[in-house]
Amino acid sequence: MSGIITIGLPLALAFIMFTLGIGLTVADFARVARQPKDFLVGMVSQIFLLPLVGFGLLNIWTVSPEIALGVMIIAAAPGGVTSNILTSFAKGDVALSISLTAIISLISVLTIPLIVVFSYSYFIGEAAKGDVSITKTALSVFLIVTVPVLLGLLVRHFAAGFAERFEGVGRNASTLLFVLVLLGAIFKERANIVDFYAQAGLITLALNVIMLVLAWFLAAWFGSGQPQKIAISIECGLQNGTLAIAVATLLFGGGAAVIPAATYSLTMFGTALVFIWLLRRGSI
Repeated sequence: MSGIITIGLPLALAFIMFTLGIGLTVADFARVARQPKDFLVGMVSQIFLLPLVGFGLLNIWTVSPEIALGVMIIAAAPGGVTSNILTSFAKGDVALSISLTAIISLISVLTIPLIVVFSYSYFIGEAAKGDVSITKTALSVFLIVTVPVLLGLLVRHFAAGFAERFEGVGRNASTLLFVLVLLGAIFKERANIVDFYAQAGLITLALNVIMLVLAWFLAAWFGSGQPQKIAISIECGLQNGTLAIAVATLLFGGGAAVIPAATYSLTMFGTALVFIWLLRRGSI
C-alpha cells in the first residue's frame, strides 16, 4: 500500500496538472492582462487571504500540531480543476477561473514551500524540522506541479490537434483520479477517520465557508460583475485536494497531516453545491 501511495499519488497529481496545462492557450494568459483587476482580487484572496484565515483560525481553535499543519497545507494549495467545472455549472466566468487555477498553480512552487515550512516550524517546532526545508519542498512541488503544467503547455503548442482531442478525456480522467486519491486517503486512515473528522471537520468547514464568503464580498467590492464574483469565490473555496494530500504524504508520511485535506475536499463539494443552488434560486 505504501509503495502504491508513494508512486501512484505523484503520478496521479502529475497527470491532473498535465491535463490542466494541455487545456491552456495563450489567450488564457493574455486574459490576465485584459482583466487585471479580477485576477488580482482572486490571486490576493487565494495566495494571501486564505493562508491568513487558516492561520488565524488555528490560533483560536484547539487542534493537534499535525492537524494544524494539515490545515495550513490545504490553505496553501491552489484551486483545483474541479473549481473550473463548478464555476461553469454556476454560470461564472470560466475563463477567469481557468486563468486563476493555472497561474496560481505555477506560483505555488514558491508559495507552498514558504507556507508549509513556516507552519511546520510554528506548529511542530524548529527542533523537529529535520530535512523539511524550503528547497526540498519547492523541488517536490516543482516536479509534481510545474513540470507537468509546462509539458501540457508544450503539447498544446506543438500538437494542438491532439491536445484538443485529449482535453475532454483528460478532464474526466482527472476528476476520477481526484476522487480515487481522496478515497484512497480516507481508506488508508479508515480506522481513525471518525476521530480525525471530529478533530478537523469543523475547522476545515469554517475555513471553507469563511473563504467563500470573504472572496464573494471582495469580488463584489473590487471585481467586474456577477460572473467574476462567482469564479473568484468558487476558486478560493475549492482547493487542490490532490496536491495537499501529496504534499502531506510525500513530506510528512501522511498520518494526521493528510486528514484536513481529505475533510476539506469532502466539505468543499457540499458547500459549493449549496452555493450554486442559492445562486440558481437568486438568493445571492
